[in-house]
Amino acid sequence: MTKNKKDVGAIVRRSGVSFRVWAPFADRVNVSGSFNNWGELPLVSEGDGYWSNIVRGATSGQEYKFIIYNGDEKLVRNDPRALHFPTSSGTSVVAASSSSWEEDNFVPPAIDQMVIYELHVGTYNRPDPAINGTFYNLIEKLDYIKDLGVNMIELMPISTMLMDRGWGYAIDYIFAVESLYGGRHGLVSFVKAAHERGIGVILDVVYNHFGPDVNLDLWNFDGWHKENYGGIYFYNDWRAVTPWGNTRPDFGRPEVKQYILDNVRMWINDCHIDGLRVDSTIYIRNVNGSNNDPANDLPEGWELLQEINSISKKINPLSIVIAEDIAANDYIVKPLDEGGAGFDAQWELGFPSILKDILSTNDPKRISLSNLLEELKHTYNANPFTRIIFSESHDSSANGSGRLSEIIAPTNADGLFARQQSLIAAAIIMTCPGIPMLFMGQEFQQGGEFNDWQGLDWSRSERLKGITDAYRHLIALRKNTWSNSAGLSGAGLDVVHVDEINKVIAYHRWKYGGQRDDTFVVVNFSDCSFEKYEISFPRTGLWRLRFNSCWKGYAPDFKGITVEDVLVDKESGVFVLPPACALIFSQD
Repeated sequence: MTKNKKDVGAIVRRSGVSFRVWAPFADRVNVSGSFNNWGELPLVSEGDGYWSNIVRGATSGQEYKFIIYNGDEKLVRNDPRALHFPTSSGTSVVAASSSSWEEDNFVPPAIDQMVIYELHVGTYNRPDPAINGTFYNLIEKLDYIKDLGVNMIELMPISTMLMDRGWGYAIDYIFAVESLYGGRHGLVSFVKAAHERGIGVILDVVYNHFGPDVNLDLWNFDGWHKENYGGIYFYNDWRAVTPWGNTRPDFGRPEVKQYILDNVRMWINDCHIDGLRVDSTIYIRNVNGSNNDPANDLPEGWELLQEINSISKKINPLSIVIAEDIAANDYIVKPLDEGGAGFDAQWELGFPSILKDILSTNDPKRISLSNLLEELKHTYNANPFTRIIFSESHDSSANGSGRLSEIIAPTNADGLFARQQSLIAAAIIMTCPGIPMLFMGQEFQQGGEFNDWQGLDWSRSERLKGITDAYRHLIALRKNTWSNSAGLSGAGLDVVHVDEINKVIAYHRWKYGGQRDDTFVVVNFSDCSFEKYEISFPRTGLWRLRFNSCWKGYAPDFKGITVEDVLVDKESGVFVLPPACALIFSQD
């Protein structure tokens, strides 16, 4: 690793602004900006590829660019570490790197208490359909999110994008916050407002590729490159190739690795982000995105993942770092001292498709419970809290697919069947061991397919308020808000009943065991009602009904079949089991 270059970029000083940039193959580098009427002030070579100088009198808010000379070639470049751009394709702007955090004493919830809510800034709350949503629009909805019971918000990528709209995964400058979202100031305001309400913030970051447009400024940054590859920031051979273009960063170059690790430091230290979700880690550790493929592994990529986790924990030991790896590899979440990558958790990508398969049909013959049972029981390294479990995400709700409610009932996402089935999915996610995650709008049956140009239909949150209440109740049970369902935040799971004929399962959840801890979940996937269904409960005594997904209070057109508390004698309990329904019981 090269010597630490903490002051790379434009750093505001008392006497002016210091500029430092990495351009190892440049013959000369100048800085030009509004502070010198766009003239050219030479930077001084430091002899190790870095160039620097101080511009006296320069200050925050002024625009600038680097002028790089390589032979006869003159390159006008934005700062790779610029903290702000007035527009997505604008000019670098000098900005202060830190904010005032004196009153921010927020402590993230324990992992076993986390409920994550993934959202896209541009479409979550968009009052004007023609304009991107902003961090300030998000702040307007924070009380709603808090009331729902969510305590961690996961933002899809917010770094400056190549287009004025997008999911956020085509990143141009990783240090700058998208100006159309409100820029760095908007992000900090949002994080502070979230923390004030007891909500942490996780940020989705993209290090597996940059761009992918080859017009981005990092491409051939200082004029050097091999063949048709990207120069100093990228691999310049077969290792550059990704599904998103030939723009994989060169993780083996110390300066590129430092570039990424300093970005991690910025989010957690300067912006008080409480966790990171690292996109497509399998393409960081393997050229082809393959598991158990030594010939195409990137050892330096694996080392980068380890260092991301090491640095994150050094800055904030309570931060959570999540991988999206797709390979279900235990080593992703093994501790660093055991040779693992050191992530706290990884996305459990099998859940959405399994739930879609089961819940999108009302033909019992097409319902197979075996895959679901495997998913319920699956853990990494015998720790269920190393996985993020969900029924919807930005990926599962797009890319040729659709939101769960849309898959269940195409063009009728808020119909009776879709609502019943969606609540079953929500009940499973909130009662299964792991860290549950919701995707924006699923709590009020947002239909269609996720995209970056349509805002959520917030009228549904009022029209389908009962469904949102059901999610609120499930989250409260998951977090043991009423001190009668502690088992849902525990690691204990025992699937005690599997009825493949009638399509009914039941499982016991516990943390320490005992009253107000042991929790019992029964799910009927069929459209059949049973007047007297018998199941063995964990112990004798009175088991009180805590949740009934068919309750008429959630929707007036639900069948509303009454389910009573169950008095268990000799371990078996007999009760009414409504069709297409999830029930949750526990003891006082």
